[in-house]
Amino acid sequence: MRISRRAAGAAAGVTLALGVTTALTAPAASAAPAKATTASTAATASMAAHGHKLGTKSLVSVLTADKNGFDRNGKDFDILTAAVTAVLKAKPKSAVGVLANGKVALTAFIPTDNAFRVLVRDLTGTSPTSEADVFKAVASLGIPTVETVLLYHVVPGKTITARMALKANGAHLKTAAGPTIRVRVTRSGLFLQDKDRNSRNPKVIVVDINKGNRQIAHAIDRVLRPLDLPPVAKKH
Repeated sequence: MRISRRAAGAAAGVTLALGVTTALTAPAASAAPAKATTASTAATASMAAHGHKLGTKSLVSVLTADKNGFDRNGKDFDILTAAVTAVLKAKPKSAVGVLANGKVALTAFIPTDNAFRVLVRDLTGTSPTSEADVFKAVASLGIPTVETVLLYHVVPGKTITARMALKANGAHLKTAAGPTIRVRVTRSGLFLQDKDRNSRNPKVIVVDINKGNRQIAHAIDRVLRPLDLPPVAKKH
């Protein structure tokens, strides 16, 4: 299935009660293209130079600190949290479990609840009114597909801050799912290019969540797509 392109304005400077967050500002001009290893090399050099000892607070602990569950706040991560929980419940040994191990360095690009709404709308042509219904639509893709999509948002072995990412234009980051994502830095901000050419590339809208720890996250306004996703099964 080819997912239709959906145009929508990106949010910016969102404030979240999750670790340290910062609004992203792109440089005046695009940075020069970088090799795939640029971000990780810069991260290692930076930490060594400043003697930083990163903490071990996991991203799962950050996500689950929000006890509100599904709500009307489209800028948080209730649907993502539910998806991670569903995968680990069905497959306790899933690689998604790395998000709960704060000793393992990684960078995650985490979609907001609004990002999942866009995904469901693109797949089904419908717009569920509640976050619970959005999650049901996502879950109906099946655990293997949800697992793959989640892993496509994780770059293992690298703690990439926003400052490092902004200097890595053109870098290809290998994800835990296998396929890569490409970093694009423009005058409009930081974008991630996925494998679906028919959908707008996700934009990073909040950066450095859980900064100071081995696991760091950046919020994005679209769900990264490792391929053309199948349509959500409809009930008749």
